[in-house]
Amino acid sequence: MRSIVTFAVLALLAALIVPRYAATTIGAPPAPAEMATQHMAAAAPELSNSRSVIVRRNGYGHFEVEGRVDGRRMEFMVDTGASVIALTGSDAAMLGIHPAEHEFTALVKTANGVARGAPVELGMVEIGDLAVHDVAALVLPNTALTDNLLGLSFLSRLHRFEFSEGRLILEQ
Repeated sequence: MRSIVTFAVLALLAALIVPRYAATTIGAPPAPAEMATQHMAAAAPELSNSRSVIVRRNGYGHFEVEGRVDGRRMEFMVDTGASVIALTGSDAAMLGIHPAEHEFTALVKTANGVARGAPVELGMVEIGDLAVHDVAALVLPNTALTDNLLGLSFLSRLHRFEFSEGRLILEQ
């Protein structure tokens, strides 16, 4: 169990560091004037057919997507470095998930420091027409996480996910 928690901590740490590093190597973020004109909410996924979803980068070079968790709309940043889906405490509460203090048993390192996460299982996660049942996730305090992360507990259960020509392709 300790090795699983250690792996989860390392994966979440990488998930927070890699996007920042990639943003500096890919190019500078848009100027404030450009940011004001960009739509900052997560884009609805583009459906290429009934079993594939194409996700385009946002203005910062990240892949953000709208999805549904147990039927409720939720925004995610796609994070191939995160071992599980990570939910903010407020978004988990919106889903009716309210972990007790003693359930925060997973130790994770984030950009804001070390935090404890509460392991949970989500009944169904949908991105476009893609659906995965019984998905592992962690609930983190709002101080530890600003965006929900769509991690490998969802992505690894797809037929494939691929980065190609500036797009992320998800296929089930």
